[in-house]
This record gives sequence, C-alpha cells and structure tokens, in this order.
Amino acid sequence: MNVIEVKNYQELEDAYLVRREVFVKEQEVPEELEIDEFEDTAKHVVLYDKEHPVGAGRFRIVDGIGKAERICVLQSHRKLGAGKLIMNKIEELAKTEKLNKLKLNAQTHAEAFYQHLGYHTVSEVFMDAGIPHVTMIKQF
Repeated sequence: MNVIEVKNYQELEDAYLVRREVFVKEQEVPEELEIDEFEDTAKHVVLYDKEHPVGAGRFRIVDGIGKAERICVLQSHRKLGAGKLIMNKIEELAKTEKLNKLKLNAQTHAEAFYQHLGYHTVSEVFMDAGIPHVTMIKQF
C-alpha cells in the first residue's frame, strides 16, 4: 500500500470515492456534510493498494494548528495498517509546514486507534453528523 498527496483531478476523485463509500454509504452521513467548503483549500491524501484507492484523508491549517480530517479506510483494508499510513503522511505534511501539533476530531470508536498513534483526548464527547466524536491532539 502506498499513500500519496493528491496532485491531480483523478487522485482527488479517488479520495472522494473512498470518502463517499465510508462516510456517505456506510455511515449514512449526508453528502452535503461530507463534501464541504474546505475541499479546495485542504491538502488531500489517498491510499492505494496497487492501483485501487482504499483510504483517504485531508489536512488543513486551522488557527495555526494542523488538522487531520476525513480519515477513512475501506472496510476491506481496516486492521492492515492503512490508517497508520494515512496518518503518517498527514503528520509529514504538518511537519513540512513547520507545525509541531496536529489535532483531529475522532469518531469515538476510533479513539483507541489514535491513542495508539500518540494522540490525547482533549474534549468531552460531542456529536458531529449524528456520530459521537472527541477532539484529540498530538505534539511532535
């Protein structure tokens, strides 16, 4: 598996394909909430298994802090290290921007996954798109 920063239209469409499969179809998030006004200003990443897109995420800088968003992996590739590859790439993007902190809003079922990667929960549970989340931060 290989994760890349999106550089062209087809790679962006590959990222959207995975996001729609996971968030819109599987988790029933309305597409108008999933694809938002920050798409054009975010840096996107997509994870490929050979030529097939199997994971995605995006990175933005919000109030001087790096923010990982829309992290997702197709069901067929979960528990194979795919999520860690995506997060490593996003952390690399943050470091390239000279940032030393990354935050994310994790679905509560994924909180342990992010803790394993060094993230610490800094909020109470809150709802986003009808799904419980917590805010997590990692310093590097």
